[in-house]
Amino acid sequence: MSSLLRQGSGAQGVATATDKRFRRAHVKPSRKRTPASKHAWMAIRALAVLMVVGYGGYRGVTSIAAAQTLQVSHLVVRGHQRLSTGEVLALVDGLRGQNILTIRIGEWQQKLLASPWVESATIRRVLPATLEIMVHERAPMGIGRIGTALYLIDAKGVIVDEYGPAYADIDLPIIDGLAAAPPDGGELIDAARTEFASRVVASFGSRPELAKRVSQIDVSDLNNAVVILDDDTALLRLGDADFVARLQQYLDLQPALRERLASIDYVDLRFDERLYVRPVKALPAQARR
Repeated sequence: MSSLLRQGSGAQGVATATDKRFRRAHVKPSRKRTPASKHAWMAIRALAVLMVVGYGGYRGVTSIAAAQTLQVSHLVVRGHQRLSTGEVLALVDGLRGQNILTIRIGEWQQKLLASPWVESATIRRVLPATLEIMVHERAPMGIGRIGTALYLIDAKGVIVDEYGPAYADIDLPIIDGLAAAPPDGGELIDAARTEFASRVVASFGSRPELAKRVSQIDVSDLNNAVVILDDDTALLRLGDADFVARLQQYLDLQPALRERLASIDYVDLRFDERLYVRPVKALPAQARR
């Protein structure tokens, strides 16, 4: 021990040998993430998730679109009366075979309106492969005479079709005076006259037995509807209201009037307390030759 230790006033400690295997570690303090970097990282993660979900959705939609079990194979038509099933299906030609989930219902419903007979239409999906087509057809109120041609016309003034032998089963009055005045231009049917004619026809609807006897209606004068019956040539002026009551008044007096006058030109029924009858004037002798 005495050889290793040296006494003296300058001795302060013990000298030891250095281990050469020891190395000082160079450790740097960790950096704290800034708010901007955190947001960027979150955005990247969110984008990655969206890409995965989007790809999965794309693959799912592609698989559904290709599924044969969802391709339209049955078309059921309801509500049609005048149009045949084939005529309705022809309006939506190309619908069969399409995927029932991806078809645009509104566009195909619009195609059905191409027929003037169709006032409105709806299409309903019945999974897995059936479509129900519900058609609401227009109801003609009369046979409008425009010039020399005859047309089926509804209460809104829509020309449904030209009247001909195919519609011989339709028993409706001929309506004159619906044509628009030449200065108006554009529309073929006058809206005000159509509304007036619709009121007259609707009023007779409350008396079916009376409506069947009406052969012609003239609405040229918006204040005076003129009616002709099937078995009578007299012009019956009914005014602009109480059409049924005034027509019934004439029918009640018809036998007595026919006893007095063989031929009647017109009967004015616009005055509730009395009526005016004008007989057909006899032609001059020269004109009869």
